[in-house]
Amino acid sequence: MIYALINEPLTGELNQERVYMTNEQIKLVQDSFRQVAPIAETAAQLFYARLFELDPDLELLFKGNLSEQGRKLMQMIGLAVNSVDRMEQLLPVVRSLGTRHVSYGVRDKDYDTVGRALLWTLRKGLGEAFTPDVELAWSNVYATLASAMQSGSGTPAGAVPVLAETI
Repeated sequence: MIYALINEPLTGELNQERVYMTNEQIKLVQDSFRQVAPIAETAAQLFYARLFELDPDLELLFKGNLSEQGRKLMQMIGLAVNSVDRMEQLLPVVRSLGTRHVSYGVRDKDYDTVGRALLWTLRKGLGEAFTPDVELAWSNVYATLASAMQSGSGTPAGAVPVLAETI
């Protein structure tokens, strides 16, 4: 099983409880992403539109071609999804990504906004296939990866809330 340290969703206080990802949750994430992959370009557009709607200041962090950035985003999500069952190999890469994102101007609070935009995008892209179990599985994956990114950025581990409960 795979785990991440998280915050209590409503209090914001550090909770050392581990969130476990079961093999079934890993399968749900991988299967659901395969359904989104054919609409990757549209999904990326939806994601960025929602992200900037949630926090317009984030748009200032994106200086290049947003279509190209969307392609890179979907490739990175695909890599993470395909590697989530090999977390010991994935987490060092994700920590390094977190270190790079500091130089882009990413702040601690941005991780929650990104997670909310991601889940919203998945809900739109998957429609009825975005079941509560799929949402929880994606929330756990995102909490795990965002915590790793934050540890790479110097942000304390456990600073990412469980998103399924906060949307």
